[in-house]
Amino acid sequence: MEIKEEGTSEEGQHFLPTAQANDPEDIQFTSIQKIPNEPQLEFILACKDLVAPVCDRKLNTVVQISVIHPVEQTLTRYSSTEIVEGTKDPLFLTGVTFPSEYPIYEETRIKLTVYDVKDKSHDTRSFLGWASFKVGELLRSKEQPLSLSLRTSDGGKVVGTIEVSLVKMGEIEDGDTDHITTDVQGQKCALAYECTAPESVSGKDNLPLLNAVLKNPVCKLYRFPTSDNKWMRIREQMSESILSFHIPKELISLHIKEDLCRNQELKDLGDLSPHWDNLRKNVLTHCDQMVTMYQDILTELSKETGSSFKSSSSKGEKSLEFVPINLHLQRMQVHSPHLKDALYDVITVGAPAAHFQGFKNGGLRKLLHRFETERRNTGYQFIYYSPENTAKAKEVLSNINQLQPLIATHADLLLNSASQHSADSLKSSLKLLSEKTELFVHAFKDQLVRSALLALYTARPGGILKKPPSPKDSTEETCPQDEPPQLRRQDSIPHHSDYDEEEWDRVWANVGKSLNCIIATVDKLIERDSHNEEGTGGSSSNDGDAAPSLEDSITSHPKEDWYGQLHPLILTLKECMGEVVSRAKQSLTFVLLQELAYSLPQCLMLTLRRDIVFSQALAGLVCGFIIKLHTSLHDPHFLQQLHTVGLLVQYEGLLSTYSDEIGMLEDMAVGISDLRKVAFKITEAKSSDDLPVLTGRREHYVVEVKLPATLFESLPLQIKEGQLLHVYPVLFNVGINEQQTLAERFGDVSLQESINQENFELVQEYYSIFMEKMPPDYISHFQEQNDLKGLLDNLHQNIQAKKRKNVEIMWLAATICRKLNGIRFTCCKSAKDRTSMSVTLEQCSILRDEHQLHKDFFIRALDCMRSRQTQGALSESDDPETGCLTDNKPTSRHFYPVALLLVSSHLLVVWLILSLALLLAKYQ
Repeated sequence: MEIKEEGTSEEGQHFLPTAQANDPEDIQFTSIQKIPNEPQLEFILACKDLVAPVCDRKLNTVVQISVIHPVEQTLTRYSSTEIVEGTKDPLFLTGVTFPSEYPIYEETRIKLTVYDVKDKSHDTRSFLGWASFKVGELLRSKEQPLSLSLRTSDGGKVVGTIEVSLVKMGEIEDGDTDHITTDVQGQKCALAYECTAPESVSGKDNLPLLNAVLKNPVCKLYRFPTSDNKWMRIREQMSESILSFHIPKELISLHIKEDLCRNQELKDLGDLSPHWDNLRKNVLTHCDQMVTMYQDILTELSKETGSSFKSSSSKGEKSLEFVPINLHLQRMQVHSPHLKDALYDVITVGAPAAHFQGFKNGGLRKLLHRFETERRNTGYQFIYYSPENTAKAKEVLSNINQLQPLIATHADLLLNSASQHSADSLKSSLKLLSEKTELFVHAFKDQLVRSALLALYTARPGGILKKPPSPKDSTEETCPQDEPPQLRRQDSIPHHSDYDEEEWDRVWANVGKSLNCIIATVDKLIERDSHNEEGTGGSSSNDGDAAPSLEDSITSHPKEDWYGQLHPLILTLKECMGEVVSRAKQSLTFVLLQELAYSLPQCLMLTLRRDIVFSQALAGLVCGFIIKLHTSLHDPHFLQQLHTVGLLVQYEGLLSTYSDEIGMLEDMAVGISDLRKVAFKITEAKSSDDLPVLTGRREHYVVEVKLPATLFESLPLQIKEGQLLHVYPVLFNVGINEQQTLAERFGDVSLQESINQENFELVQEYYSIFMEKMPPDYISHFQEQNDLKGLLDNLHQNIQAKKRKNVEIMWLAATICRKLNGIRFTCCKSAKDRTSMSVTLEQCSILRDEHQLHKDFFIRALDCMRSRQTQGALSESDDPETGCLTDNKPTSRHFYPVALLLVSSHLLVVWLILSLALLLAKYQ
């Protein structure tokens, strides 16, 4: 019989145990013994001596796997194998995996239904036979395959045999693959296996860390032959990340806090001339609207409690703008007979871009350049500060806000130590106070603060002087106090003859002088205390007579004397510091007003767009960092590299330089570049809340990653002490779709070329730092194992070659990243078709180059990894675009020829013709 969709209820009814169905509650089920966080059951299939329904027909075989649950007594379609063409003895390379939390017991029955696929394009297949077994029977078979007879639907005629072999990932499979001939290398696959799984394939101790990142994994199992005819086993895992929503919410909260603080600082500028006051009011109106919008977005994100990722169909939704598209971990675990087990991770995510904002006027790279050019050349009435000066002003303001409360705290601790008359505690408190105060003073060693103070002075009503001008200045003409300052655009900071520039130097220097007085007083107190102790011990009577009145005072009233002498000095330090902070905050806030006042609301819209793109990029980065940290916690060389050099983060872009994707690439380039202002800090988890915590401001963020105590103690001392860990993000883009063909023939690819060249220089810089800072013994061993210099030269040559669709750039960049212990990202517009093509090609290339995959099975392995279930095997709820799993794999049966575009762009026309022919044949 020919069918287009399997009828699960009718074909399964005749072997449902009726006794169990009548009273399931009285039956006790036996659980499967399992390793924590590992799949409960994995097996592979092979058929022998299949009988074709028609003589001389070569069978194209596929096996449908279904589960009969002993409690519900229902038959559930679970997965299927790939299609094996042209043989009556098919050996399937894809396997079946049951995750650790799947409700399966030894009494659970598995049904295997074998079909002959006659027409893959129409999914026409005929039923050959079925068999079933209990899970307990397979477990008891252990090393021996479980051999089952395939029977027709009426249970009479035997049409062949199916063998079920239990798989354990860490064990070598017996036997060889000599009987597998290369005439089946063109076989196409329909599915490896898809199901819902728990957290990850990992160790028990590291599970809490993974729980903070991964969710809803989808697992697949394969076995592929090696070049020496042995079997290797591969388990794929693709997981969502709950950080897709967690990081954007954390980031938006910081934006709201930062913007509210900035708005208050603008209000605290004091009296300004009418011109500047009107500008300030206009800026505050727009800034308040922006804060309200951020608050609304945060409220909407807080309502999202379902899926843990944003599907591509939602990329245009305003409420989800800050959430990355299709953020997933793609992990390949390889167990081969002669090599060490290995893990290969790639983070897949849609290109960070502001899809809701649109790309009519380009992306961030173009918009920021245009904005800065217009701002520099405009005739508007404002003071121009370069982007570097604006960023410096934000940095100094941030340092002020951080250091002032720290200094006040250490000053109070110093007084507390003085009241306790503890010399050791006094020294320790003074050291901390000195360090923070010196940082505070150093923050103002910049001409920007002086120039900003002068600019703010000119913006005051009339520019009234608080002090009489010096004799030198009194000879120069000054502006009348009743006249407003000049309202014109100024390319540099104005010079006002009445302004006393030395006053700021005096105020600023008073902080350092106050600290010096405190240090000198503490030194005297400690010295006198030591002399007093010596005199008490009778060691030196002369010392005791040197200053009897002072020593008697210290002896009789030690606590009051120490505290009483230091307290006024501490008050003076705080007063001086408060004066500096007040002036510096106002002046630097005035600098920020210039940027905002230039173009409203364009400036704020650019800030919003940059925040959106950065949020998407940051969520992926945090996910990748935690995964990389988890997999490399026991690698001392990686940990040393992490705190001495930093971490290379390589993004592989597959966007074309055509139409809207140009804007996406411009957004993505800026977003990834902005990740350089992110640093990580690893801390010990003090509670069950192990989600990462984000702190900082737009110019500098710190991500705090929490580790359980047992793992935290194994880290190097520098990391445990809170050293910031830096990242080096780089982006290489190569367009591979048909739109890129149009761009290369009729458009402009200069954007892609400039991005690749700029980021190659960044990779070279990272490599130089790596070679300089890593230990010599490690470097010598590293150079013996890896020819990084040759790979870098080859990458540079390919970038300079300007070859069309040069995918060699992607492969070289990925290889360099892996050899440097970096994090790999693969991105396209939605992280679906092009991304899945690239990731699966990379995985098969790794199996070939690193694990000796048989050369005749490369294409077949590639097809297996790129396949989905046969037509009808997926319900709507299984579709990642409509359900809760993942959309990292292409859904169309005709997508697999696109893979060849990664090898040769000249096959594009052939692919288009074949696809059109298939569509015409389907709908005729």
